[in-house]
Amino acid sequence: MGDNMFMGEYHHNIDEKGRIVIPGKFRENISEIVITRGLEKCLYVYTKEEWEKVVNKLNTLPFTKKDARTFIRSFFAGATASEFDKNGRINITSPLVSYAGLTKECVIIGVNDRIEIWDEKLYNEFLEDNASKLESIAENLFEVSNETL
Repeated sequence: MGDNMFMGEYHHNIDEKGRIVIPGKFRENISEIVITRGLEKCLYVYTKEEWEKVVNKLNTLPFTKKDARTFIRSFFAGATASEFDKNGRINITSPLVSYAGLTKECVIIGVNDRIEIWDEKLYNEFLEDNASKLESIAENLFEVSNETL
């Protein structure tokens, strides 16, 4: 698999200082990361290399479009660079903790080119809300490209 492919689901607690352990499999070959607001009330964690790819894509959006300006403001205003401490933890800023509703129990998932950090309750709600839709979502997505899984 590629060096920057993340997959799997892990459960860790966030402490009162906003620190959370990132699984060792995710930390391999990574030193610097960027954390920002994701969609669906979670946090996105990118390697420095993936972050640069996202920035390059966002730089192609027309600044004259209000939706582009709104998204870019939210995405970049919440972004913060971070490094792992000696215990494999990252520090999440209080605005990001608040945005994602992180309490104590969190879920850390690999989503190909990024890591997502979810409050466990919100993640379980997301899964429940979408469980019955996955079949039709897959059908719609792969119908367009004429491919199957």
